Amino acid sequence: MKKQLRMATALVAGTMLLAACGSGDMKGYKQTDEGLYYRFEQQCKDSLQVQEGDVLVGEMTIRLDTNILRTNVGRTERLMPVVPMYDGVLHEGLLMMHKGDRATFAIEADSMAKFMQPNQMPPMYEQGKGMKFYYEVNLQDIVTKEEFAEEQANYQQEMEKARTEEPEIIAAYVKEHGVKAQPNAKGLYVIVNKKGTGAQVAVGREVTISYTGRLLDGTMFDSSDEADCAVSGLQCHEPLTYVVGQMSLIPGWDEGVMGQSEGTKLQLIIPSAMAYGSQGAPTIPPYSPLVFDLEILSVK
Repeated sequence: MKKQLRMATALVAGTMLLAACGSGDMKGYKQTDEGLYYRFEQQCKDSLQVQEGDVLVGEMTIRLDTNILRTNVGRTERLMPVVPMYDGVLHEGLLMMHKGDRATFAIEADSMAKFMQPNQMPPMYEQGKGMKFYYEVNLQDIVTKEEFAEEQANYQQEMEKARTEEPEIIAAYVKEHGVKAQPNAKGLYVIVNKKGTGAQVAVGREVTISYTGRLLDGTMFDSSDEADCAVSGLQCHEPLTYVVGQMSLIPGWDEGVMGQSEGTKLQLIIPSAMAYGSQGAPTIPPYSPLVFDLEILSVK
């Protein structure tokens, strides 16, 4: 959800600036005292109106004149919270809207450019040409401030539950699978199933490793093994080749393979603190311990 809000407002943040006077080419638009142009294509005044702190749900297209910069038309998502410091001058337009409304808001690009770094403006922007940023909003739903606060509270409770239950989940997995290895001080299990005899993994060496990653419930999220990919339906990747110390990998992987020899097959049970932690990843929930089956194919 945070990612969606960031995507939708990459340019919206610039609208905190006052827009310049109209250039006379805005037929059909009205203008607020703050300089925001607005035009409603559809109004549902009897439905729920946007309030401070609400989160908007629907479709939005952001364009600079006719150049589309961002759109999610055809894919409903959460767009942005209605907060003055977040959506700036656009804020007063959003507060006019009701659930079911469709409206377009416009702001002078030159006004925004005065208070932004040159690299923050789109490459097609030309100063003094009367260009405008347009925000076409199809407001399909509203998550009220109260509903959003409740969501956040529930989410925090779920995260705390996941955090506190993680040690039990790992212990149950270890017992169920008869793991004999002991964890290190950080809770990482390194289980060597076949010991190789080649060169050892060390900083500065180029290694190639075949891998399959799973959650502890067996859900596979990534693999370079064709058999595993065929079973899971995942898109298969090539074995990972990298120079040790020059690639940002999760700490559990880095520590687990360090010092292992070419030809070694091993399994890592990685606590979330050494993986994706409280943030998680697109296919990995927060506080998820991981299992990696690895084969060190080469060490150079």
